[in-house]
Amino acid sequence: MNRERLRNLALAGLFAALGVLLSGLSVPVGPTRCFPAQHALNALAGVLLGPWWAAGAATVTSLLRVSLGTGTLFAFPGSIPGALAVGFAAALLPDRLKPLGALAEPLATCTLGAWICAAWLGPAMGKSVGYAFLAGAFGASSVPGALLGLGLLAALRAGLPLLRGHRGTL
Repeated sequence: MNRERLRNLALAGLFAALGVLLSGLSVPVGPTRCFPAQHALNALAGVLLGPWWAAGAATVTSLLRVSLGTGTLFAFPGSIPGALAVGFAAALLPDRLKPLGALAEPLATCTLGAWICAAWLGPAMGKSVGYAFLAGAFGASSVPGALLGLGLLAALRAGLPLLRGHRGTL
């Protein structure tokens, strides 16, 4: 395993572990548990690691949260699309603007994530939840989370040279 893959694996594992450790801070909203820290972690992982590693970290976090009872099945579509969107947006942006990819997180979570939940997951679980409700609940969680992630990326860029050169320049 080369050095970059090992570093990506370690950071993805760190993001997943932080997501699980902070999952007690989630707030129940209807059948979901809104968790802004997950969206902040998606922003960090998407910009620092790229879309696939970020989605992997979000998947592991969701799986562990559901297993531990601190999350619901809504955690999967509520986190993975946002992680992918941040990673793809950051990849398309020039180096100096990569942190702004964090703002793509709520766009994907509130649209694609809410639609997956309303159209497929909710009915499969026997829970009738409307798209508008889920988009609002996900927005109340993902907008502050993405802004927190953007702030953390700005802080990392200003103060941690260790992460500056990783996966492009922050």
